[in-house]
Amino acid sequence: MKLIFRYMGRYWRLVVLAMITKLLATVTELLLPYILEHIIDVVVPKEEIAEVIFWGVLMFLTAILCRTLNVKANRLAVTNAHRVSFDVRQDLFHKTVNLSGAQFDAFGLPSIISRMTSDSYNVQSAAQQLQSMCVRAPMMLLGGVMVSVVMDVHLALIMLVMLPLLIAIILGVSAKGLPLYAKVQKKLDAVVRVMRENITGIRVVKALSKADYENRRFDGVNEEMTKSDISAATVMAFPGPFMQLCLNVGLALVVVIGARRVNNGLMKPGVILAFLTYFNMVTMGVMGLSRIFMTMSKASASAGRIDEVISADTGLHVLSPEEAESPSGGGFIRFEDVCFNYGEGGADTSGFAGESRELALDHISFTLERGESLGIIGPTGCGKTTIINLLMRFYDATSGGVFLDGRDVRTYGKDELRRRFGAVFQNDMIFKDTLLENIRFGRDVPLEDVEAAVRDAQAYEFVSALPEGLEHQAAIKGANLSGGQKQRIFVARALAANPEILILDDSSSALDYKTDAAMRRAIGERHNGSTTIMIAQRVSSVMGMTRILVLDNGKCIGYGTHEELLKSCPTYRETFKIQMGEIA
Repeated sequence: MKLIFRYMGRYWRLVVLAMITKLLATVTELLLPYILEHIIDVVVPKEEIAEVIFWGVLMFLTAILCRTLNVKANRLAVTNAHRVSFDVRQDLFHKTVNLSGAQFDAFGLPSIISRMTSDSYNVQSAAQQLQSMCVRAPMMLLGGVMVSVVMDVHLALIMLVMLPLLIAIILGVSAKGLPLYAKVQKKLDAVVRVMRENITGIRVVKALSKADYENRRFDGVNEEMTKSDISAATVMAFPGPFMQLCLNVGLALVVVIGARRVNNGLMKPGVILAFLTYFNMVTMGVMGLSRIFMTMSKASASAGRIDEVISADTGLHVLSPEEAESPSGGGFIRFEDVCFNYGEGGADTSGFAGESRELALDHISFTLERGESLGIIGPTGCGKTTIINLLMRFYDATSGGVFLDGRDVRTYGKDELRRRFGAVFQNDMIFKDTLLENIRFGRDVPLEDVEAAVRDAQAYEFVSALPEGLEHQAAIKGANLSGGQKQRIFVARALAANPEILILDDSSSALDYKTDAAMRRAIGERHNGSTTIMIAQRVSSVMGMTRILVLDNGKCIGYGTHEELLKSCPTYRETFKIQMGEIA
């Protein structure tokens, strides 16, 4: 709940205004039964029509004022609550995009999505109720009891006997409901994860005729979440029927005891009518408190989950030169005895708790001078992409040093470091926007540089054939583009800003050999000032690089030029012969 109060504090003046307005609305609402009792017991017996009209008009104006104040208070509460949820989502999104790879893996994408959506909605509901129902319900309860005591102590005792029992039940149920709703949100994470996997991989599901299998898998996680939700809702629903029973019993007692007191001349008939209304208000106040505790139970669990992300350490602190490692040699890009384990340097994504995992990178060392190129080749899962992740500091090395331009990468600010790169990743993204904006990607890149990058990426032919050219609207995830077209747009995006360091991670897997060769030739001719690192499966894609790093199971099994590796690295030589044989 601290998170909710912290964000509401940003708008404390408007929040206070909403609460004062709601307080005044509740006070006027409490006056209505009192005015009615006065009209019945005092004004009507006088048989003065003018006085009846006066009090009738006063009651009407009080009702209008009550409605107006309630509408105003509710509008303020809704507006303030939306501002709070807007700020929460903004900060949550900002923190998410700045999390290290390790932290992002630890939270998980489905959990981040559910925190951004359902959890932020629960926080919004709580912020709204804190300004409205949390004012109205206690005022109804306390105000109704106070006025009832003033009107008739004997009837008020009926309320005073029931209230402690009702409040104790509400508090006990709410204490039990909080952990149950936290469990529901965790189950929701699993539902979002399965849903996201199926939506993302819908073509694979259809192609393998696995719709029934995925339906059963979704049914499983959906059923678990539903059971948890029903369990929490059942617990939180318990006070409702019990309070309704108390209301009915109390009303019956008020009528019976009130009638006897009227017959005995101890009270007037209007008091019974007013008292029934106040009793109903008090009960509504108690039920309102029940709803408040239910909402706050959900919101408290959700706020805690959101605060976990917002207050999380990104793990990517900028080190001072004194704190950082110093390279033992020269080179523009330098890895010195680097080891990395996703279970230590990041989140353990093995899926098996306590499982000892091999190093993703095992004592990797290499040096690359400015303007040179490095090809990285090896089987799937050997650590090729991990090298890029450490160089761009998505993760920090478990041990050893990663250096850029003579400095530990940890001494660079995030933007200072990454603006030096132009990168194409394995699972890159086409956004729902024009091709031009997908290539520019919010950067101030001149149109002529974009067009040059499109030509170098061998995308000019298909882009120029589109009726809108670069203004062609790409669908979500580039669904209206082929795999090869998307890869060429990715490369154009990386080249457009003429980066100092060019990263190409499996950027030509969907291209034919001719297009791949033409693209590499264009990059070599017109971007020879960039230091290039290319990850590829094809030997033909890396054989022209200044250096080639051969990885296997996280270890370096070969490093040198193409000719050197043909002589010194059996794995590279065998791969070359197999692939060249396929070409022939």
